[in-house]
Amino acid sequence: MNALEQELDYPHGGALPAPGRAMVVAPGVKWVRHVLPFALDHINVWLLRDRHEGRDGWAVVDCCITRDEAKAMWEEVFAHELEGLPVLRVFVTHMHPDHVGLAHWICARWNAPLWMSATDYYAARLNSQTTLGFGGEGAAAFFAAHGLADEGLLATIRGRASYYPGMVPAVPLTFNRLMDGDTLRIGEHDWACISGYGHAPEHISLHCASLGVLIGGDMMLPRISTNVSTYEIEPESNPLTLFLDSIDRFATLPADTLTLPSHGKPFRGLHARIRQLHDHHRDRLAEVLDACRERPHCAHDIVPLMFKRPLDAHQIGFALGEAVAHLHALWHDGQLVRRLDGNGVWRFSPP
Repeated sequence: MNALEQELDYPHGGALPAPGRAMVVAPGVKWVRHVLPFALDHINVWLLRDRHEGRDGWAVVDCCITRDEAKAMWEEVFAHELEGLPVLRVFVTHMHPDHVGLAHWICARWNAPLWMSATDYYAARLNSQTTLGFGGEGAAAFFAAHGLADEGLLATIRGRASYYPGMVPAVPLTFNRLMDGDTLRIGEHDWACISGYGHAPEHISLHCASLGVLIGGDMMLPRISTNVSTYEIEPESNPLTLFLDSIDRFATLPADTLTLPSHGKPFRGLHARIRQLHDHHRDRLAEVLDACRERPHCAHDIVPLMFKRPLDAHQIGFALGEAVAHLHALWHDGQLVRRLDGNGVWRFSPP
């Protein structure tokens, strides 16, 4: 456990749900952990005891990617953890594949409606049919404009045209819209929707005041910092500022809130974690600004400054997206300007 984690409290210690099983983390709230075939090797999903339209059952929050192993694990969960009751509703925090990938299958399996924000629903529908944001020619051209010159890596990115559709082959054709400030009755408790930006177009976290529980999704992770990237579909965006503004919305919640993250373990210490994330990005921005004061930098130049470990082909796209996001935060704030060099690469320097 690193020094930052020591500021947090993990009420379940090192315990994890067994594969295909769940752990109770609060009354009527169960934790399920799915395996992912990436460096980030798992996603947490949640079961909430529900009563909807006169029926007793469960709500599912987030779904895992589409793969046979995930379906098999879900069948184990359905057989052993639902207490003989059906899935009544499927909630998705945002459009990334590990969250929405199996929503179509679970919704069809239980004839259950999907609930998510409109922005992320339509983004998921679009990306399940196109390559925007996650691979293909557009992504390769965007990263090349930010300094990636390795032809092997560019070819890999071009070859990932089916990256998103491969994990999200379909999205339910109808949905119920979640919006910031909505209050939902799930079972015996009210849950408030809190929107977040920067990591996804319109991420929805769920807070239950009576249980003292926040389903933070990817907006509030205990061990790693949430990926905040600029993509080619919105090439001049400023997602880092949006993200930092968004996590401040959680600062109004009680300090002892039990936060249920999508990756990592349930924790207490929400206010400390908000401060840690602000400190982390403040330090990274300072490093980026100092580097650009020495000489103009492109995003590819910034990657080794921000990421000290070796990166595989899967990770380099996320790292470049984060580097662009940090440069853009300084650019939008007026601390840097950008210019195209003779090779068509964006380089950033002080005004």
